[in-house]
Amino acid sequence: MPEPTAVYTVTKRGRWNSTYTLTLQEQGTPGQTVGVLSTRRNGWGLIVQGKYVPAKGEELNFRRDPGLLRSQYSLWTGGREWLGSSLRWSIGRREIVLHTGSKPLKLLPLAGMQCGWSLQAPRTGEMARLHGSLLGSKSKIEVFRKVEFELVVFAFFLCSQLWLESTWPGPAYAVSAAESASSAKKVAS
Repeated sequence: MPEPTAVYTVTKRGRWNSTYTLTLQEQGTPGQTVGVLSTRRNGWGLIVQGKYVPAKGEELNFRRDPGLLRSQYSLWTGGREWLGSSLRWSIGRREIVLHTGSKPLKLLPLAGMQCGWSLQAPRTGEMARLHGSLLGSKSKIEVFRKVEFELVVFAFFLCSQLWLESTWPGPAYAVSAAESASSAKKVAS
């Protein structure tokens, strides 16, 4: 497994309308707060919107799109610029597709009995890994390749609603194109 280029810890407060504080972990430092993500539920308990307020930069808004499918949200900047949307095509499949205008990304549960999700690019494999906990208030985000931080926050927003679904063994997927090629060479020899 490659070394992550950035690791973020996420601390959760609240049960109904939760608040998540994202902290960048660097060696030798206590950690720098990057921003705060807050969610809002309706009367039925369904998360209908979220807001990410960074320490520096423009805030992000997540809103539930009309429809019956789960994980159907859109991502907007504070200036009303669309950055992406998510859609889960089937209740039976745990794959969430993120559309960003340039390339579709996928969120897949981690392989094995782990609580977490993997952000996958179509050709190059794993971009980030989101580790969660069912009962605890701590989560971790590992970023492996260059990816827009807004998409990582959006992926975490989606995954924070689905930690329980990720505990059942996930599908086998390619971690990266380089690792896939090296494992294919080992099998061939």
